[in-house]
Amino acid sequence: MIDKILKKAAEGYQLQDGEVIQLFRIRKSRDLASLMKTAFNIMRENRGSVKLTSTVHITNMCQVRPRCGYCGFAAGTSKNGYYNSFFKTDDEILEAALIIEESGIPRVSCSGAHGFNGEHAVKAARIVKENTSLELLINVGSDLNRSATEKLADYGTDTVCCNLETTNRELFSRVKPGERIEDRIRVCEMVSEAGIELSSGLLIGLGESYADRLEHLKFLSKFETLGEIPIMGFNPYPGTPMEEHPPCPLSEQMKTIAITRILYPDIRITVPTPTIGPENVRFSLMAGADNLATVIPDGYPHDVKGVGSPRYGNLRDVLKVVKEMGLRAQLKPAPSAEGVALL
Repeated sequence: MIDKILKKAAEGYQLQDGEVIQLFRIRKSRDLASLMKTAFNIMRENRGSVKLTSTVHITNMCQVRPRCGYCGFAAGTSKNGYYNSFFKTDDEILEAALIIEESGIPRVSCSGAHGFNGEHAVKAARIVKENTSLELLINVGSDLNRSATEKLADYGTDTVCCNLETTNRELFSRVKPGERIEDRIRVCEMVSEAGIELSSGLLIGLGESYADRLEHLKFLSKFETLGEIPIMGFNPYPGTPMEEHPPCPLSEQMKTIAITRILYPDIRITVPTPTIGPENVRFSLMAGADNLATVIPDGYPHDVKGVGSPRYGNLRDVLKVVKEMGLRAQLKPAPSAEGVALL
């Protein structure tokens, strides 16, 4: 039965909900390998090269109360994360962006905590877009209003990320008691209305069902400018309310990435290296992902803690994996040159 479903997917036919659920229920290693191979081939046919995205964390001074149950990013939540408060200065943001550009990484994510009505995001967009040729993703969750979103568009922001994380409303309220899912949906709608590419994804392993994951993936199709779906696996940060919650198994992340690729052949699928684990980057590509995030070059000037884990992917190590898999990573030449190289 699994082989028939995968053959149908490989030939470009739309799967029924029940068929997708059967793929989520895969347990045999042989079937998982077949699922990943199908998704990998779809990725190569429709996407081709691998995007790399680095990061600048603007601030961890989050005003959300109560705090999200799993968060190790906000100040004071976990001593393994960003425990001490910080707010990057303009010069610090610029310094990091210039080093990322010099490394050849073509894209940067500027992310930050809630409580600033998006003005910290607008500042970062101005700095990056006025001083570099980097593609820019802004991720401040639902901390955007319409004015800030329009300013982001004016600065030429390429992508805005607002992860719903789960569309199971009871689960969302339980793990994110200080937020409302309606606010995140509203931001996704505003981003689409502004004509900016939307990135919005899933945080899996929180306790959601396979039906929840499928409904979430289907729900994302309502946003007209959806161009990227991050797939993030839960990892517990010590000191947080969910520190005893088990981490998301690698096999569940692989299945979800592969199924997302089957459902969205042409879309960018992102895996942040902290949530997959830098040592598992290879498997995310094998499952059909085509964008690796939180990739940090040598000489990066600031401390980096991944949102899902304190670890992150080093640029040299990531490039080695991409090359070993026979794939091409998009790298930009030094700022004095022109064009994009595929290595």
